[in-house]
Parts: sequence; C-alpha cells; structure tokens
Amino acid sequence: MEAVPRMPMIWLDLKEAGEFAFNAAVKKSAVSVPRDFEGCSTLRKYLGQLHFLQSRIPMGSGQDAAVPVTWTEIFSGKAVTHEDIKYEQACVLYNLGALHSMLGAMDKRVSEECAAGAFTYLRDHFPHSYSVDMSHQILSLNINLMLGQAQECLLEKSMLDNRKSFLVARISAQVVDYYKEACRALENSETASLLGKIQKDWKKLVQMKIYYFAAVAHLHMGKQAEEQQKFGERVIYFQSALDKLNEAIKLAKGQPETVQEALRFTMDVIGGKYNSAKKDNDFIYHEAVPALDTLQSVKGAPLVKALPVNPTDPAVTGPDIFAKLVPMAAHEASSLYSEEKAKLLRDVMAKIEAKNEVLDQFMDSMQLDPETVDNLDMYNHIPPVLMEKCAALSVRPDTVRNLVQSMQVLSGVFTDVEASLKEIRDLLEEDEAQERKLQELLGRVPPAPGSPPGLAEVSKECSKYLELHEKASFTNTELHRAMNLHLGNLRLLGGPLEQVRAALPTPTLSEDDKQVLQNLKRILAKVQEMRDQRMSLEQQLREMIQKDDITTSLVTTDRSEMKKLFEEQLKKYDQLKVYLEQNLAAQENVLKALTDANVKYAAVRKALAEVEHKWNTTVQTLVASYEAYEDLMKKSQEGKDFYTDLEGKAAKLLERARAACQASEAQRQQLLER
Repeated sequence: MEAVPRMPMIWLDLKEAGEFAFNAAVKKSAVSVPRDFEGCSTLRKYLGQLHFLQSRIPMGSGQDAAVPVTWTEIFSGKAVTHEDIKYEQACVLYNLGALHSMLGAMDKRVSEECAAGAFTYLRDHFPHSYSVDMSHQILSLNINLMLGQAQECLLEKSMLDNRKSFLVARISAQVVDYYKEACRALENSETASLLGKIQKDWKKLVQMKIYYFAAVAHLHMGKQAEEQQKFGERVIYFQSALDKLNEAIKLAKGQPETVQEALRFTMDVIGGKYNSAKKDNDFIYHEAVPALDTLQSVKGAPLVKALPVNPTDPAVTGPDIFAKLVPMAAHEASSLYSEEKAKLLRDVMAKIEAKNEVLDQFMDSMQLDPETVDNLDMYNHIPPVLMEKCAALSVRPDTVRNLVQSMQVLSGVFTDVEASLKEIRDLLEEDEAQERKLQELLGRVPPAPGSPPGLAEVSKECSKYLELHEKASFTNTELHRAMNLHLGNLRLLGGPLEQVRAALPTPTLSEDDKQVLQNLKRILAKVQEMRDQRMSLEQQLREMIQKDDITTSLVTTDRSEMKKLFEEQLKKYDQLKVYLEQNLAAQENVLKALTDANVKYAAVRKALAEVEHKWNTTVQTLVASYEAYEDLMKKSQEGKDFYTDLEGKAAKLLERARAACQASEAQRQQLLER
C-alpha cells in the first residue's frame, strides 16, 4: 500500500500495590514508577533484588518469615493478599509487562516483545492461583496479544520499507495467527468470565483485526501474482482481500474514527486493485480465475519472539544487596531439583509440541473450520451490503424509469443524427451518379468546368461526422448493453425483499448429506475436546511443577542421598504423564476418523462451495448493478450532449448539401442545353 494505516493497540493497566512490610522508600520507588522506559528499568531492578532476598530468607508461603503482601486485582479492583514474597515478585513482573504494553501502544510502536517476555516468564515460573489477572488463561491471552501487536509493528515497517510482497503477506498472515490464538482465548467461557466487561471490546477489536490483516495478506499475495504475471490468481487474491476487508468493516462498527479511516483507505487500495485486475483479465488476459482453496495457503512467518527475562542479570539488577546474608548451599540443591523438573517439563513439552505441530498442519491442510463447515445460516438472510442497496433504492423509486427515459432520449437523438447523415450521403452519391451519366453523354466533349466548390467541403465534413458517429455508435451500443445488463438487477433490488431473497442461490442437501455434515462436526468437536484436554493437562503439570518446593526436605537430606530423593519426588508426576501420553496416542485415531469423514464430506463440500460461490457472485453482481447506476446516468447524459451537438451540425450540413447538390444539378443542365 502507498501508506500504512495504523490500527489501535491493546494495552494493560498496572496493578496497584497495597501492604508489604518492606522498606517504605524502596517500596514507593518500585510501585509508583514513571510510565516510561526508566520505569521499566526500576521494576527490573526491584524484581532482581526480591529474587536475591527470597533465595536467602524464608519469606515464601507458609515459611517462618512470610509477611502479608497486598496488590489490587486488575479486573475486579479487589485487594488480594498472600503471605508469599513470590506474590510480590509476580505482581512486579506483571506490571513490567503491562508497562511495556502501554509503551508499545504509543506512537513509537515498540516494546511489545518485552511485554510478551515478561508475561511468558510470569506464566512459566509463578503460580497461577495468586489472582485472576495472573491465571494461565489470562497470561496466555496477554502473550498472544503482545506477540500479535509486535508482529503488527513489524508489518508496518516492512510495508514502509517496500519489502517483497510474498514476505509482507507471510508477516501479515502471522499477525492473523497470533490474533486467532488470542481470539480463541477470548471466546473461552472461563476467560470471558474472568475478563468481565472488557472481554467484548477486546474480542471485537481482535476479530476485526483478524479479517483486516487477512485482507492485507491476500492483497500482497495478489501483488505477488501480479509480479509473476499470474493474472487469474491476482483476481482471486484481490477478490478474497476485498471479501475479508468487508468482513472487517462489518466488525468495526463502534470502533473509533481512526479505525474507520484506516478501513476506508484500505478499501480504496484493495477495491482499486480488484477492479483494475478484473477489468484487465476480462478484456486483455482472459486467464481462468482459480478457486481460492486450490491455491497454496499463506503460511505465517513468526519474526517476533517473547524476549526472555533473567531476574538475576547483574546488568539489569545491579549488585546483589543481600550477598552477605546467608550461604546458598540449600538453595544450590534446590536449583538442581528445579533443573530436573525443567528437564521433565522440556521432555513432555517436546512431545506435546511435536503432536501439536502435526495436528496444526493436518487441520490447515483440511481447511475445516468447525464454525463454518456448512455455512448454511448465511442463506437464511439477505446480506447487509445488499440490504443497504435495497434500502437506498426504496427511497428512490424512479431509478429504473429515469435510466430508461434517459437512454430513450439518447436513442432518439442518435437516430436523428444517423438519418441526417444518411440523407447527406445519399445526396452526395446521387450527385456523383448524375455526374457520371453527364460524362458518358458528353463523351469527348471538353469536361465541365467543375462541381460547385461547396460540394467538396460538404463531402469532407460529412466524412468527418460519419467517422465521429461511427466511433460514438460503438460507445452507444456498449452503453445500451450495460444498461440492459443492469436494468433487471436494479428492478429486482427495488422490488420486494422476498424476490431478492429468492434470487439468491440456496443449497439443497439430502438426508445423507446432512448426516455426513453431522458426523464431520462431531469428529471436529472431538478434535477440539482433545486439544482442550491436552492444554488442561499441560497447565496442571506446569502448576504442579511451580508449587513443588522440596527445600525443607533438602535441608535434612544427606548430599549422597540427593539423587534418590529427586527420583522419589519426581514420581508424583507419573500419573499426569500417563494421561498426557494417552491423549497424544489418541490423536492418530482421531485424525484417521476425521480423514474418513472428510472424504465423505468432499462431495457435500464441493456442492456447498459451488452454491456459496454462486451466492457471492450473485450478491456482487447485484451490488455492481447498483453502483453502476450513477455511471450509466452520467454517460447517458454525456451521450445526449454529444449527439445534440452533432445533430445541430448535421442539420446545418444537410441544408448546405441540398443547396450544393441543387447548384451542381443546375450546372449539369446548362451543359446539356448547349
């Protein structure tokens, strides 16, 4: 695009601190930070020093030196208290992510990856039960929002730098992938109940962005097709971009004017590209336009990542102010056990991620969306874009009549001009014939002194007017053809809504077809159930690992017995691992069942796709007819103006032709009377 319209970004509020028996000056500087990068630096330093403190003094939950720590929960505004220094660390880490999100939403459009890193570390290293705003679901949502917004910033820069169309398309597709993950979290009933009233606003914005950036991705795929001179592909990509942008516009209702301006700008770009590409292909290239699902899908390119957080990095935290307090022997052993837990988690996650990758690739190849596998509900309603045109014509009942009358007037003037020019041509041809007869009669008699001078000028002007008329005649014919093409559609749009609905194609499914659809939906639901269970088991494992602190046992255990103690303690994870293995093993059978169901669904899918294509084509044709009305009226008026002028000139020329022919005839009579 010639410029890069910007979409608003979501940022998170900072938590407010309450009671914590710590040095007042330190506490104040750490919880009342400025909203800038200096504030981020202060939070990182405080986080690191808290980590050094809790590794030496038993201030964790249930430990001897634990004191109450109070922070306000973001969504409810309620004060939440835990006697656990890790709660203080978790809240500071949350505020670090929130502050980065706030800075990222500003004009500089940076810092989103830092926010994602803070929330990732919080999710993976702290309990999720402290407060609602730090639950696993909310943190995962925040991470995907921040990664999506970071990728969105990268997309802006890529377009400003005029990067290759295919790369821009892949970057935009990855924005869509991140926001889809965020949207799935927002649609989760448990997450929605946690978020409260902001869930709807976030969901609406994210859904709109999904369609908007999908449109941007297909716009650049169309531009790549244009560069490769694949003109049929160019049309379908631009058409898909237009469809997705229209969906984004529907979802943007109630969004601020900046969003509306961005959408209007993008509509100008994509609409212009589509109209130009379609016209060129219809009249010049004549390439077949493939179905979109026959083309390779745009695979996202994740070029951003959650920047890792290291709370003990001396470059960030500064010197350890508690370095001389106590020896670290017990905590060294605890660190070794933590590494064993981390290894267990890595092994399990490697299996989960491998299966998830297979599942994602399989589902992408199937291109099956549980929400729209049949899409039958759309046929029960007239689409809003068509309702808008019907409403507009209902208050302009004379639309068709005005167009017909205008074209009739044009036809009348056209006919008058044609008659005048034909009469002039006939007069000239008759004069020429009489001249030949005279020469034959006179034989070798000296030739006549010449035709009257006006006759040659008349002939020359007649030729010029005939040429103009012939060129305009083609345009006039095309104008009438276009009118006839759109007239029926305009009558339909101006008529009863029942007739409009009846004109839109609808699918007809047999009972067997319906059974195939139900079976496919059932298996797709099974796939989702498998996904949900897998996520739940993973979350349980992470929470169990987070809460697993054996420091007390390590104090009373001899170093030579540490390995045995680790093995015994790690057995507590065996049952969860079994459940996960069963879930992962079930995937092969579920996907086989889905493959079989999809094979049976192929014919139904093809039929539904054909009907949907016809439905979309019909809608687009009706909308095009409405939008063509003003253009037809304008061109009709231009035609009338042209032919009215030509009619006046032709009438004057006819009078001159008659006079010149009469003079020529009189001259011949004089020669015959000699």
